[in-house]
Amino acid sequence: MTPEMHLDELILRYPSLSAIRNDIERAFNILKVCYESGGKLLIAGNGGSSADAEHIVGELMKGFVKRREVPEDMADKLIAADSRRGEELAKKLQGALPAIALSGHPSLSTAYLNDVDGDLIFAQQTYGYGRKGDVLLGISTSGNSKNVMYSISVAKTLGMKCIGLTGKDGGQLKKEADAAIVVPENETYKIQELHLPIYHALCLMLEEHFF
Repeated sequence: MTPEMHLDELILRYPSLSAIRNDIERAFNILKVCYESGGKLLIAGNGGSSADAEHIVGELMKGFVKRREVPEDMADKLIAADSRRGEELAKKLQGALPAIALSGHPSLSTAYLNDVDGDLIFAQQTYGYGRKGDVLLGISTSGNSKNVMYSISVAKTLGMKCIGLTGKDGGQLKKEADAAIVVPENETYKIQELHLPIYHALCLMLEEHFF
């Protein structure tokens, strides 16, 4: 399959997303350029969106539907570097697209919350991890999550591209993201139900392109 075919299948299964097809494709192209340039993805979200952030990392950092075997030259280097473990590593390691869920660092987050300002936790992580050419994906069903918006501000200052995954009217996230995917729902749980197939499709499209 091609990345476009995965997007076609998404729209076929979820016809209500046809109106935002171009926005999904725009987000894919931003991520494709990022990874082609050696960049990484940072993901910020609260509550269920935090779980979505971790879910996305799980699909990008290992094989999703493909095996993603390491290149032959890397396999040879692993075997040459470690005669005991190299062969097993070469056989079992999988190609990865670097992604970090910013909600996955409780010690850092609680320290920053206690010592500085809880609203700026994602912003601090973006400042520490982010580099020009990286991408920040902000997930917020309202589009107005304060901590997500602070991280967007830092990302843009660093020269990162920003993608928003949201609902309702898109909120502030729609206005400030380079690509905003605003699903056509208003209830939080219904918005989240559409977020999952969208980010699954994006992960499938990226895997198809790179592996």
